[in-house]
Amino acid sequence: MRNLQTIAFDADDTLWHNERFFSLTQARFAELLADHAEPDHLSNRLLEAERRNIGHYGFGVKGFVLSMIETAVEVTEGRVPGTVIAELLSAGREMLDHPVELLPHAQEAVESVAQTHRVLLITKGDLLHQERKLAQSGLGDLFDGVEIVSDKTIATYQRIFGTVPGGAGASMMVGNSMKSDVRPAIEAGCWGVFVPHDLGWDLEHAEAPEHPRFKEVQDLSGLPSLVAEIG
Repeated sequence: MRNLQTIAFDADDTLWHNERFFSLTQARFAELLADHAEPDHLSNRLLEAERRNIGHYGFGVKGFVLSMIETAVEVTEGRVPGTVIAELLSAGREMLDHPVELLPHAQEAVESVAQTHRVLLITKGDLLHQERKLAQSGLGDLFDGVEIVSDKTIATYQRIFGTVPGGAGASMMVGNSMKSDVRPAIEAGCWGVFVPHDLGWDLEHAEAPEHPRFKEVQDLSGLPSLVAEIG
C-alpha cells in the first residue's frame, strides 16, 4: 500500500489568484477614504473589523465588503457619503465577477497527481463564489471530491480525511496558508505541504511547524516529485 493515497488542494492562491484582487480593492478603499484616515490607520481598522466579523460573515468577498463598509462608517463617525458605500458595493461585485486566473503549474500538478492518487479540493469561503470559481477554472473534472467549508480546523480535516482510504495518515494537504492548510492538517495526522505565495492575508499568518510531515515546495511544479518521493 502506498504511503499516500489522497492529495487535497487548497484553492485560493494555491491553484488560482485571489489575494491580489483583495489588495487592489483595499487600495481603492484607501483612496475613497483618503480625506478621513491615513492608509496605514485605515488598513489596521479594516483588519480589526475583519477579525471581529469572521465569526458572523465567514471568509470571502461578501464579508470583506461588509467589513469595509463598517470601517468606513467608523472612521467617518457615521458621515460616510452614500456614493462611497455604492463604490464599495460595486468593487465587491467586480471581485465576485472577476475571471479565474490559474497560478503557474497548477493544472499540470493536479493532472499529474490525479493519475495515481485520489484528489480532493478543500476550500473555505462563500459557497456560490467558490463553486463559480471552480467551474470557471477548468479543473473541476480532475477532483474526486470537493469540500467548501466555513473554516479549516483540525476537526475539519479529521472529518474529511476520515472518510477516505488510509485516513489522515495516508493523506496530504497542499496550500499557501500555514495557518489553515498546513498546521491543522498535520495536527489531524496528514502530510502538510506549504506552497508560498507573494501575497498573504495577515489573519492567515502562522509559523512553520517543526514536524516530519511538514514539507515545502517553491511552486506547484515541485509537487509531483515530492509525492513520488513520499510514495
